[in-house]
Order: sequence, then structure tokens, then C-alpha cells
Amino acid sequence: MKKIKLPNRPVGPFPTILVGADVNGKPNYVTVGACGVVSLKPVLYVSLKDSHYTTLGIKENGYFSVNIPSADLVQKTDYCGMVSGHKTDKSNLFTSFYDKLGKAPMAEECTMNFLCKVIQTIPVFHFQMFLGEIEAVYINEECMTDNQPDPLKINPLMMMGSNYYDLGKDVGTLFKSGLEIFPK
Repeated sequence: MKKIKLPNRPVGPFPTILVGADVNGKPNYVTVGACGVVSLKPVLYVSLKDSHYTTLGIKENGYFSVNIPSADLVQKTDYCGMVSGHKTDKSNLFTSFYDKLGKAPMAEECTMNFLCKVIQTIPVFHFQMFLGEIEAVYINEECMTDNQPDPLKINPLMMMGSNYYDLGKDVGTLFKSGLEIFPK
């Protein structure tokens, strides 16, 4: 197998999420690929441009939501990344709901939602990386199998290059698939 060197840039695949925040009293969502798990505490991170409208809301309220859109939401998800909340009101694009804390909007149409309280903000070039402690998790009931979230039912969007993808199929089991190569 021959390796080739690519330019120094992110290539992916990346999970595609919608970050939600109230800005000037209205829900706003932005499409983000820079996100992930920081620790098992549990803490998630999202990285948004300084200029994003949603960045203002996160700084204003100290909360954000991470919403996992399924593949059937590709058009609305893409649209949220194409237009700015500075110029376009996206508050009615999704049905927003709030946890009892009422701190950040979550999109009802998304299969999973996380409410996060900002515990640290790290400036990275012209981005803000928000570390958020998860305060609440919601999932569509039909996305559960044997009392566990089912990734194939959640069907999260992934992005790589200029395209969106879904998960496809299950190809192995965590901490079991590798047992087959352990010495016997």
C-alpha cells in the first residue's frame, strides 16, 4: 500500500451537527463539522468562527445545543451552513424545544440533542472552541434498540470533501472485533 501526502488541511470524514443558541431572543442554528467528545465527564466541544451569529448567542447565554441531524435533514442542514443568522432568520426552520433550564434551543426534527453548559472557551486563530459540559441528552424513542441509542436508526450525517454521507452499515463491535487477533 503506497501512501501519498495531502495538503495540510482537514479532510474528514466529520460528523455534521447543528449547533443551536438563542441570539437576541430567537433560536438560531449553524451547521458545524468541528465537534467531538473531549472527555467522559461528559464534555463536548464545538468550534465556531468568531463571526458566526451563533457564536454571539453562546457567549451571551453560556449554553449551546448539539443537534444530530439524520440524513433526511440534509437540505435543511446544508441551508443552515449556507446562510448567516446575521442576515437570515432561521428561527422557524426547525421546531425548537427547550429543557427545563430554557438555556439553548434544540431542534425537534433532529434524532439526538445535547444541551451543553460552556465551561471553557479557547480561541484558536479566528475560531472559538467552546467546551460544554453535557447537562441533558434527548433522543427520539424510535432510535433506541435494547435501551441503547442505535446509530443506524439515528443515521447521522457525515461530511467529507464536498459531500454528505450517512453511516451505511455496522461493520464491527467495539472492544470485541479486535479480540480475533489477540494471541490464543
